[in-house]
Amino acid sequence: MSETYISDRVDERLDRFLARKQPDLSRSYIQRLIEASLVTVDGAVRKANYKLRGGEKIICTVPPAEEIAIRAEEIPLDILYEDEDMIVVNKARGMVVHPAAGVTTGTLVNALLWHCQDLSGINGALRPGIVHRLDKDTSGVMVAAKNDMAHHFLAQQIRMKDAHREYRAIVHGNIVPRAGVITGDIGRHPTERKKMAIVRENGKPATTHFEVLERFGDYTFIACRLETGRTHQIRVHLTSIGHPLVGDTKYTAKKNPFAITGQALHSLTLSLAHPRTRAEMVFTAPLPADMEEILRILRTSS
Repeated sequence: MSETYISDRVDERLDRFLARKQPDLSRSYIQRLIEASLVTVDGAVRKANYKLRGGEKIICTVPPAEEIAIRAEEIPLDILYEDEDMIVVNKARGMVVHPAAGVTTGTLVNALLWHCQDLSGINGALRPGIVHRLDKDTSGVMVAAKNDMAHHFLAQQIRMKDAHREYRAIVHGNIVPRAGVITGDIGRHPTERKKMAIVRENGKPATTHFEVLERFGDYTFIACRLETGRTHQIRVHLTSIGHPLVGDTKYTAKKNPFAITGQALHSLTLSLAHPRTRAEMVFTAPLPADMEEILRILRTSS
């Protein structure tokens, strides 16, 4: 797939320009594309550190990803609901949703392929049935589609914000307001490419609503509701107001004194219309034991 751009800044490095225009690609990957002569500037191959003059035509070709053979695996699933069109699961913390580079086993997709054997193919061989994602270390409700009709309908609900998701989170610090709204465009971090951040350019609009449920002095238990579903949205937004998630080593260096691996974030409920009957349905995944234990400790010590 080729993308064409016109350089809009003078003296900007070629690799930095493409990283800004294609935030989903890491800068190191972009540099490999340049080295492989898959990037041209006004028809000429240039080096990654080439300084743009402005107004140049830049063509970047990203080769198709190599297909990885994904096999079904007999992995236990916590199934909340299932019928001929969809399956709703309570994803465990630590489980990757779908295979990617370096991760081809132990994912939710591997487990679904064993259990269902009839998932929609819209997202290709690596992500069959996957309508939306949760981070590896976020637990909770997820829906997968078992046919293309269901996939289209469910994906449209999420895209049009007709499906609603509510989360529970434990964060560092005492959030003073009882409730609030956090906004800020989210895109790839300008220097740490494995992180997301609130950015001024090339980000996507994101809105997170939060409500304080309990305060414990140094920690706060909150509910979060998303208007959008950007990568790491809750984690980035809460960090931006000075209240990162407990256990989130990617976005905070704050000490985590609790027995939890990964961020204390759980997708509690998902409400949507059934793809065939159009009936409104609400699915709930109980708070996981690790977060319940943190709350028990905080309640008894406060």
